[in-house]
Order: sequence, then structure tokens, then C-alpha cells
Amino acid sequence: MKTLLALAALGAASAATAAAPAPIAGRWVTVDGKALVEIGPCGRQICGRIARVLKVDPSKPTTDTNNPDAALRNRPILGMTFLTGFAPADDRWKGRIYDPESGKSYRSELSRSGDTLKVKGCIGPFCRTQVWTAAR
Repeated sequence: MKTLLALAALGAASAATAAAPAPIAGRWVTVDGKALVEIGPCGRQICGRIARVLKVDPSKPTTDTNNPDAALRNRPILGMTFLTGFAPADDRWKGRIYDPESGKSYRSELSRSGDTLKVKGCIGPFCRTQVWTAAR
């Protein structure tokens, strides 16, 4: 019984000292250099918005035309909050990411390592990861 209590105490101590995720607040350049993203507090959670479009493609719309909600199709992509509800989960941040090009939202994880931010978006068991760099 003493061994079981000692193991339970050790497990609780390990859980209490689990690695907190690295801070992700700041300005990030997307993998393709298309946009500058600002990530920061949004109430009790973390959100991210498109702060600047760096590579303008005149053939692409400047509004959220692919949004499944017709009422949101006229909102500008510039300034749009597309990372929402991120909260710490072990060594990363978990929330949702919205893709204005497809009009779809995905389960997402963010993790920072120095000047890089891994941005993972998943639908079901399928995931895709991008690496963003810190803006200077």
C-alpha cells in the first residue's frame, strides 16, 4: 500500500511539473511569406489575426468569399482573426485554425522552438504542419 501511495504521489508531482508550452505571442511570417500574423491574448485564450498581407495576389479575393456563413463573406481577410481558442495543453497550444482559402476550420496545435512556430492543422486523423518564422 505504501508503494502504491508513493507511486501516486510521484505521478502527481510529475504532472504538476509537466512542461508548460513556450509563449507564442508575437508577430510571425507564414511559411510562404504571404502574411504577417499577430498572436496574442484574446480574453482567457490566445488568438491570431492577419496583420498584413505581404504577397498580394490580384487574382485572389480580399474578402472571406469562401466562408460557409454567407453573412461573413464580405469581411476583409486583412485583420481577420483566424486562430481562435488556443489554450495550453502539455508542451503545446491547442485551438482552431480557419483557412479563408477553403472556408474550413480545423483542429490545430501550435508549438514554439526559438524563432520558429510549428502550426499544425488536422481534420480527422490527417494533419498538415507548417513552420512560421518570427518577424523581425
